Amino acid sequence: MSPLAQVLLARGHRVSGSDRNLDRGTNHPLFQKLSRLGIACFPQDGSGVTEAASMVVISSAIEEDNPDVQKARELGIPIIQRASLLSILFNERNGTAIAGTNGKTTVTGMATLIMDRAGLDPTVVVGGYMKNYASESRPGNVRIGRSDVMCIEADESDGTLAYYRPKIGVITSISKDHKPLEALMGLFLIFIQNSARLVINVDCPVLSKVKLPPKETLTYGLQEKAQIRATDIVYKTWGSCFRVGGVNFELKVPGRHNILNALAAVAACSMGSVTLEKAAEALGEFQGIGRRLDLVGETHGIKVIDDFAHNPDKIQAALETVKQGSGRVFVVYQPHGFGPTKFMKEELIEVFSRAISKEDALFMPEILYLGGTARKDISSQMLVQELVTRGVNAHYLPERSHILGLLMAEVRPGDTVLVMGARDDTLTDFCHEILTSLHRNGHN
Repeated sequence: MSPLAQVLLARGHRVSGSDRNLDRGTNHPLFQKLSRLGIACFPQDGSGVTEAASMVVISSAIEEDNPDVQKARELGIPIIQRASLLSILFNERNGTAIAGTNGKTTVTGMATLIMDRAGLDPTVVVGGYMKNYASESRPGNVRIGRSDVMCIEADESDGTLAYYRPKIGVITSISKDHKPLEALMGLFLIFIQNSARLVINVDCPVLSKVKLPPKETLTYGLQEKAQIRATDIVYKTWGSCFRVGGVNFELKVPGRHNILNALAAVAACSMGSVTLEKAAEALGEFQGIGRRLDLVGETHGIKVIDDFAHNPDKIQAALETVKQGSGRVFVVYQPHGFGPTKFMKEELIEVFSRAISKEDALFMPEILYLGGTARKDISSQMLVQELVTRGVNAHYLPERSHILGLLMAEVRPGDTVLVMGARDDTLTDFCHEILTSLHRNGHN
């Protein structure tokens, strides 16, 4: 919601908003930055909705009985979904939409930097904080450009993927996430039809079986059949080197998955006539996305990493990458939402059973609840009990202070603490608390 608000502000509109996190007193830096930009932030109690509003824009997480929605209905103010408004702004532009169940935030961030450095001056709306564009005054989840080029992260979780009609449509992957695979396939097939040109990951087993319509398509991946392909890959402690079409690339973000993310961005920008050389130059400057394998710090030989991972594929990628340069891994995983956790329960149990070794440990607080009408018919304790029966060193610890105490007692030089979970920026604060405690306790 906040990047869309910033785009509207830049286009001369008066913008204000509300957020449950503001009411809880969390995520102060974001709301402070928005306020300084001129976007007033109100409690989510209806007080911010007045006759002066020409429309009220809501996310798909907002229920009908929300006080702001009720106030808008009373005043007769039109209510529009966030994705509907974004599609109106996007579909009239020379737009690139990055879709897929994994990697789309990072791909959008990478494509933004490439387009920017190539002089395309794009407007960008993305669901994470791009470190290259974040500052003391700006969150970094938007770039305001003056050209007709626009790049967005297109979300499939709420079914709104079908709203977009991109000139270039990118699909990074399709796997079970938020919705059953059959429902997701229907959405992505609509997205494919709506895209004038396509960029497709041929390494994705589901995508590789999709019969594509006869339109210009550029493929990427690590397989020989990929048109944009990485070769001569060298993994570093926190990055990688590889070649694409004879051009050398170097990334400062780690892991195989980030090489694939880079290839997606390169392919999309190649369709926009950006050279491989210019793409390589830009990606060499890419600093990453906040909470995407974000190295918060290292003290006494112990790394603390913050990550947004919440579905099995993301969790698998994060753990594989971290284990490449670490001894033991201590995982703190906060499940996101009761509905998503119940939907992905078996897959979550499977990925942790497979990826957590006997030397590692998993600590799980209670499921994140952001308000609303969710049925609380599952808990983290249920997941942990099942994992323990499978021999996983897993612990249910509702309080973060208890997790912190166990970490201080167990970690040693060479270990990594990996904190994972979606939609909760206080996890970043917890990472800093862990790092500070490790430093203070003098682990050596």
